[in-house]
Amino acid sequence: MEFLLVDWLGKPAWMWLAFMGVVTGLLVLDLGVLHRGAKEIGVRESLLLSGMYIAIGLAFGGWVWWEMGARSGVEYLTGFAIEKSLAMDNVFVIAMIFGYLAIPRSLQHRVLFWGILGVIVLRAVMIGTGAALVSQFGWVLYLFAAFLILTGIKMFMAGEGHADVGDSRLIRFIRRRFRVTDELEGQRFLVRRPGPDGRMALWATPMFLGLVMIEVADVIFAVDSVPAIFAITTDPYIVYTSNIFAILGLRALYFALAAVIHRFAYLKQALAVLLIFIGGKVFVADLFGWTKFPAEWSLAITAGILTAGVAWSLWRTRGDSGRAR
Repeated sequence: MEFLLVDWLGKPAWMWLAFMGVVTGLLVLDLGVLHRGAKEIGVRESLLLSGMYIAIGLAFGGWVWWEMGARSGVEYLTGFAIEKSLAMDNVFVIAMIFGYLAIPRSLQHRVLFWGILGVIVLRAVMIGTGAALVSQFGWVLYLFAAFLILTGIKMFMAGEGHADVGDSRLIRFIRRRFRVTDELEGQRFLVRRPGPDGRMALWATPMFLGLVMIEVADVIFAVDSVPAIFAITTDPYIVYTSNIFAILGLRALYFALAAVIHRFAYLKQALAVLLIFIGGKVFVADLFGWTKFPAEWSLAITAGILTAGVAWSLWRTRGDSGRAR
């Protein structure tokens, strides 16, 4: 059993195995028990499932607090809140992808579930690379911080605009290079059917196209969220676990949020301010000679920015009939 105590990225192997065991159990419960067949997930079920994921994510944060100390616990909770909030914009993009590809609500959970598996691997690669760079070259953290400030300013100035999914270069590339069916083929991502030459060939379905688009969208959003949490902490364990637990819960909450996303019309500006704050505090800590910006302050300011953004959005869109923006 000595391998359980082997150090891996700053933490003993048993801590990583415990985390992966919890995540694996949740995924098996989700697809293997709760959603074995294709069905539409209603708002009530979405909220209950999301509440379960959030409770488990917070409980894991409590365990981090108990096992690694108060500072690590606060950093986990801050990272969890930041990743959850930054991923909100991803919900709008996912809704556009499903709408463009005409994927019904009964099949959307299946695409999101398999997308989660890809996210777990992709985030591990990105976070592992980021941790290695920061540990070897400390100045990389300042590049992350500057990038967050510039991204926040750009996001704030851009307003509410979103790209048209139908104009995506990726979709055009896939349709040119691969065989893609015009219609859905049940729950299948790939099917075999005759090609232009009459011989049987492998075809991708709109389900597969949606899966690829969601994975690419997550990578794009991770370019913001991964540097953001590295500005909070450089501990790979806290960075990765808070990221994954936040994403797991957001996928469940998607089915409730997609129907009311228009009520969060001004949240994007709040997220822009949050990115500027996260990047700026790295330089502020150096200015005052601190080793790190106080974790408790980070959590409190993050919560304040997000609360203000949500409250302002709900106030400005009160009485909205539900028209998408």
